[in-house]
Amino acid sequence: MTGMLQDKVVAVTGAGRGIGRAVALLCATEGARILVNDLGGDPDGQGRDAGPAASVVEEIRAAGGQAIANTASITDPEGAISIIEDAVSGFGRIDAVVNNAGFLRDGIFHKMTQADWDAVIAVHLTGYFSVARAAAPHFKAQGSGAFVHFTSTTGLIGNVGQSNYGAAKAGVVGLSTAIGLDMKRFGVRSNCIAPTAWTRLVDTVEADTEEARARLDRVRRMTPEKIAPLVAFLCSDQAGDVSGQVFGVRGDEVFLYARPTIARTMSMAGGWTARSCADVLMPALRPSFHPLETTAEVIAWDPL
Repeated sequence: MTGMLQDKVVAVTGAGRGIGRAVALLCATEGARILVNDLGGDPDGQGRDAGPAASVVEEIRAAGGQAIANTASITDPEGAISIIEDAVSGFGRIDAVVNNAGFLRDGIFHKMTQADWDAVIAVHLTGYFSVARAAAPHFKAQGSGAFVHFTSTTGLIGNVGQSNYGAAKAGVVGLSTAIGLDMKRFGVRSNCIAPTAWTRLVDTVEADTEEARARLDRVRRMTPEKIAPLVAFLCSDQAGDVSGQVFGVRGDEVFLYARPTIARTMSMAGGWTARSCADVLMPALRPSFHPLETTAEVIAWDPL
């Protein structure tokens, strides 16, 4: 029985460890040829190490699959291009891109530095654009292709101390939607996944209360391998009618997130004034306000 991704070529960024590694291994098991990209940096993006990418390539080859390594940084536009170029030169084509690479530099907003803001936006948003943009002409020419971008509940719902990461991950949803709209005519799909799994990045998140420590203990039970099946499906031809969606995976649970939509409308003959906004508009709209909550408060039940 052939795999769902038989003879496809899939490029996975940040594939040396964690979720990216699990995705690369499963896609290879499903028959794909894999471009394993990983800079080999620390959880905060510092340093380089070719070892993680090479190790995953060896795992895939040892299991009878095909894979090549690329250690470029997606924050370097030329490096992002090299990921796609290496996949095409090594395997003759590119069929799917999984944008997973990233790192964290958390800090409460009034202490967030420009450097930490720029670094996280550069990898999680601009880097995703650069890799996707490099693949887009190939997808257009062949009339097919799939993007899977990793977003986060930090961008979809919210978390404390992650303004840079939340802004980038919310931007990823906008980027994915725009790609899906622009490239639908060429048979190209673009979707997002917000994963919950224990990785070395999650290990850097501070837990200064008993409740926060309990939440992280629950996350420790959720492995990166739980995320990979949905990614493999979205990269396959079986997902030909799935685009512009935002999914979440948490253990054995899969969420489908709703995109922002209009909750209520109000109109005022002759136009609004500041006073009528206070006296009429806000009292009417306030019952439909969305509460300011964290991910832990919204997804409060134990994982399945």
